[in-house]
Amino acid sequence: VAACGCGPMWGCPHTGSGSPRMSERFREWRPPFPLDLSGVLAPLRRGRGDPTLRTTSDGAIWRTGTTPDGPVTTRLSRRADGTVVMNAWGPGAAWSLDGLPALLGADDDPSGFIAHHPLVADVMRRRPGLRFGATRRVWDVLVPTVLEQKVTGTEARRSWRELCHRFGDRPPGPAPTGMRLPPTPEQVRAIPDWEWHRAGVDLSRRRAILSAAAVAQRLERACELGGTAGRELLRRVPGIGVWTAAEGAQRAWGDVDAVSVGDLHIPAVVGWALVGRPLDDAGLLAVLSPYVPQRQRAVRYVELSGFRRPRFGPRHAPRNYRAI
Repeated sequence: VAACGCGPMWGCPHTGSGSPRMSERFREWRPPFPLDLSGVLAPLRRGRGDPTLRTTSDGAIWRTGTTPDGPVTTRLSRRADGTVVMNAWGPGAAWSLDGLPALLGADDDPSGFIAHHPLVADVMRRRPGLRFGATRRVWDVLVPTVLEQKVTGTEARRSWRELCHRFGDRPPGPAPTGMRLPPTPEQVRAIPDWEWHRAGVDLSRRRAILSAAAVAQRLERACELGGTAGRELLRRVPGIGVWTAAEGAQRAWGDVDAVSVGDLHIPAVVGWALVGRPLDDAGLLAVLSPYVPQRQRAVRYVELSGFRRPRFGPRHAPRNYRAI
């Protein structure tokens, strides 16, 4: 390990934002299945400016996060023979290295999935390495998911960036400049009201995040429960409904049947793609019923197909909270 904390395999083309002399640990894992590394990790990225996930010019994917043991910075790269190398820094390094296979979809088995539509079958054929990964951590995925409730993606991503940059700590190890850790439950609970407003977070989303922060440790059990039981545990928090629980489940434990009911766009996209017309939530579930228990896998294939539904009106404009 170099003095800056970078491993000898790639040198040090960047300036670290964390503790540069922190010891490094690593793990090598060769998946026994085709793996689309960037595709599996893509749902964890909240916009191009996400300070918790960064892809560098050498193709490496950096992530920061919280773990039961403390903060962690990880770097994922892939060798020519398909071996994935994870380097990790921080108190949560061992926990993260242990979860590498699950993160990359080792616990996901798409073999029983049957494509009932040509569009779904085409994406399934073209993207054989696409799996549902599991972060095994509810808190880190729940906060940005709540921020996405009933607002534009632009608004939600800006709020996430501001909360991380202003209230999240610097990550351990040689993370690329500008990366930050997600704010911890304790840090979130200490944010003053006017700072929430400054970050563009309205009262309902703020209350949901604060309610989740108060019971954050207990919510982590949802990963152990999985499935419907895990989603029901998340929904016990005021402000977390079906949509938020499903979005969290898809990322935290790789729930392939958690459909994001209540989404502003998914029913229309899936409807136009599969039956040629827009759907409501009930119609969405009816169309997806042949895909039980892997309905969300079908939705993801549709989203990655490149299909674009017809547009009949202007897009929803983001609100300017700072002008209020």
